[in-house]
Amino acid sequence: MFVSMQLATYIKDLLYRYECVIIPGFGAFLTQYRSARIDEETNTFYPPGKSLSFNRQLQTNDGLLANYVASVENCSYETAVQKIRNFTANISLQLTEGETVLLKNLGEFGLNAEKSMQFIPSETENLSTASFGLSAYVSTKVNREEYKEKVETLEEKAPIHFTPERRTAKPYLKYAAIGLIALTLGGFGGMKLYESQVQKHNFAAKQEADSRIESQIQEATFVIENPLPALKITVPKQTGKYHIIAGAFRMEENAKKKIAQLSDKGFSAKLIGVNKYGLHQVVYSSFEDRREALQELRTIKRNENEAAWLLVKDLSN
Repeated sequence: MFVSMQLATYIKDLLYRYECVIIPGFGAFLTQYRSARIDEETNTFYPPGKSLSFNRQLQTNDGLLANYVASVENCSYETAVQKIRNFTANISLQLTEGETVLLKNLGEFGLNAEKSMQFIPSETENLSTASFGLSAYVSTKVNREEYKEKVETLEEKAPIHFTPERRTAKPYLKYAAIGLIALTLGGFGGMKLYESQVQKHNFAAKQEADSRIESQIQEATFVIENPLPALKITVPKQTGKYHIIAGAFRMEENAKKKIAQLSDKGFSAKLIGVNKYGLHQVVYSSFEDRREALQELRTIKRNENEAAWLLVKDLSN
């Protein structure tokens, strides 16, 4: 039975960004990177992605799913938790009645003969942002023996026989053949010399043409007759009094190096000034909402830096 609940979509959204999404009281979806592969039996090429599995033992609420539901649906945290409970209760009821529960784009749940829960992930969904939009490709089988078989068949039907014959050569033709060979050898040597000179000329001409083309490209001016209207993008300035501290440095140069490293990893890193000890403080990012800051801090401590901590300070004053 198909479960058309919005929570399945929320779970899928989180799986693009996190390797573990826990449904409190029910279990956890886990993802793991999977490289590109080829199914030789079906000639199908699969892009790299993340394989999906389900662990029934992980049921403790970490707040990730509930906080996401609360932020998307603009409701309280308690209301979000209750919606998750209703979602899991509905699935459990259908399973006990012997039905198969399908979560869109995730997979299906069912009970085996021992009444244990089983999860079969969807094979069509790719949860990796790095290969988003790539789909499986089926190639036609290449049969490299086809032409060989055709040749063997033709040889069987029409074999080629060689019949030796004695030929009487005329004496005066022997001297004409010798003269022809001499002329041919002389002509061949002259032809090789001519070909060598032509190749040198062509190579020099090609270099000159490449140089002219490159010069013209550098000096070219491209004019668009019907330019598209300029696209204006407003990037909101990052504010907030909840700051996730990445480190504090005595030298400002080292702090700037740290900011560059974090920016390469996708963080909105910045300097927030010098603390009372004279150290330059670098933050991963800043937040207006305390719960969002704590949620990001948990993720950073788990995956990036256990020493990260939260600073509550209003920088506008």
